[in-house]
Amino acid sequence: MAEQRGNLAYVFPGQGSQRVGMGRDLYDTFIPAREVFEEADDALGLPLSRLCFEGPAEELAQTINAQPAILTVSVACLKGASCIAGGLLFPAFMAGHSLGEYTALVASGVLDFKEAVQLTRQRGRLMQEAGERVPGGMAAIIGLDELSVEAVCQETGAQIANLNSPSQIVIGGSRETLVRAMDLARAMGARRIVPLNVSGAFHSNLMQPAAEGMAQEISQFNFRDSSVPIVVNSTARPVTDAAEIKQELLLQLSSCVQWQKSVEYMVSAGVSTFVEIGPGQVLNGLIKRINQEAQILNVEDTSSLRVMSI
Repeated sequence: MAEQRGNLAYVFPGQGSQRVGMGRDLYDTFIPAREVFEEADDALGLPLSRLCFEGPAEELAQTINAQPAILTVSVACLKGASCIAGGLLFPAFMAGHSLGEYTALVASGVLDFKEAVQLTRQRGRLMQEAGERVPGGMAAIIGLDELSVEAVCQETGAQIANLNSPSQIVIGGSRETLVRAMDLARAMGARRIVPLNVSGAFHSNLMQPAAEGMAQEISQFNFRDSSVPIVVNSTARPVTDAAEIKQELLLQLSSCVQWQKSVEYMVSAGVSTFVEIGPGQVLNGLIKRINQEAQILNVEDTSSLRVMSI
C-alpha cells in the first residue's frame, strides 16, 4: 500500500457481520492470511480459527467470540490483498463501524494485530457482562427520521445507538424500555422495526461498566499515532493522535455510532470510492443509502480479491 489515493477510504465492519466459514478460503490460499489466524489462536489461547470456519453459529455469534473473530477475518483480508499483484492503494481515510475501529487501528499502525485481538476479546467479554448485568437489546427503526426517533427515545428512555443511514436508525435500552420504544415507533409510522440479535444495549449508557473495564485494559497497551486519519464513531471527525484514539475507544462504547455522518464527512473531503474490508457487505448497503454516487468495493474472500480494480 505504498501509493496513496485521495479519493479512497477503507471501511471495516462490526459485530453482526460474522458467519460460519468466514475466512476459510483466505486461510487456504494466502500464507500471510493463514498466519493471522494462527497468531489469533496463539494470542487468545483458544481455537478461534476453527470457530470461524466450523462454528457452531450460536457460539460464534456470542459477543466475546464474534468481536475477535471479525477483527481476525478483516485483517486476514488485508493480508490477502497484499498478496495480489499491486495490492491495495493507500487510502486517504479509514473508518470502522463500532468494533471495526479496532481493525482500522491495525491497518493504520496504531496497534499490532496481537494487541488488537486481545483487546477485542476483552471488549466482547466486558460488553457481554454489561448486558447480563442489565439485560437490554437493540432494534433497527426503518422509515423514521432522526428527529422522530429522538422523540421516541425521549418519551421512552431508549437511546439512539447507531445513525446508520437516512433510512436506518438503531436504538438501544433495557428490555422493557425497548419494547415501549418499538411500540411507539410503530405507532409513529415506522415502516419496519427489526430487533437485533445482540447480547445487550450497545452504544448506550448501559455499557458504561464496559467502558470502565476497557479503560483498564487499554491502559496496558502502547498506542501509536495513526498513519492515516481515522474518522471516528463518536464525532464523525478524523483523528490521528494516539491519546485521542484511546479516548474514542471508550467513548464509542456508550455513545452513538455516527456512521452516516462519518461517510458524509469522507465524501465531503473528496472520497468517492469505499472499500469494505471484512466479512459481509453490511457497510456496502449502508453507504449506498447514504450516497448513491459512491463507488463501493468489497474484500471478504479470495474471489472478491481477484476482481479488485481500484
